Amino acid sequence: MTEPRVLITGASAGLGAEFARQLASRGKNLILVARRTEPMEKLAHELSDEFNIAIDIIQADLSDPGATSRLFADVRERGLEVDYLINNAGAVGPDLLSDRDWPAQQAYIELMMTSVAGMCHHFIPPMVERGFGRVLNVASVAGLVSLSGDTSYGPTKAYLVALSKGLAATVRGRGVNVLALCPGFTHTDFHLSDELTRMKTNSPAFIWYDADVVIREGLAALERGKSQYISGRLYRFLVPVLRSPLGSWIMGRMGVKRDY
Repeated sequence: MTEPRVLITGASAGLGAEFARQLASRGKNLILVARRTEPMEKLAHELSDEFNIAIDIIQADLSDPGATSRLFADVRERGLEVDYLINNAGAVGPDLLSDRDWPAQQAYIELMMTSVAGMCHHFIPPMVERGFGRVLNVASVAGLVSLSGDTSYGPTKAYLVALSKGLAATVRGRGVNVLALCPGFTHTDFHLSDELTRMKTNSPAFIWYDADVVIREGLAALERGKSQYISGRLYRFLVPVLRSPLGSWIMGRMGVKRDY
């Protein structure tokens, strides 16, 4: 007898940890996946004690091409069934033009795009067979606009938006919802690098949203059957403007620019 779980990648910190908290508070049993086991163990201890839920921890590096197949096999071997899949793992990537280390570029593409496709490839068909499933792919507002200097992160998120919309259309009416969640700037430890800390310091506070708001809105949009959701009223207004020829200029005036 399989046991339904929520599987969250990138669950050691940031939005992944917040997804875990909010879903645990709803009584969902979890599978936490990330490269670092210690933060996941700490989080699992806290959540299992507070909400009396079952939590499995799986260490995986999703920049490894074979990781998603091994992860799917591991889940099956444990007798678990994934009915909610949160593809959240991600990072700031190397610059496509100035960073000459191509293997690092390939690993980044694997993490940000190929691994998400792999997770959907493995886990969505069983959801369709059972007639129920929820898949949330964490994309970004950066995937909806094109800005000078963004040759890695934004383009990978644009793929996740397109992938999610295609999957959503394919499984619509079969009990499975697929959503691309597109947050703007969000308060998490994702922005602890020197460059991103500088950008955060120089940008106005009103463009930053709290992680709990982003996750709550995203999960609600997932249940409503949305295929794409831009988190935050400000960003729902800004995205059409940022897609205009003035987009890069506006972002620069707001203090949001890359150091190249």
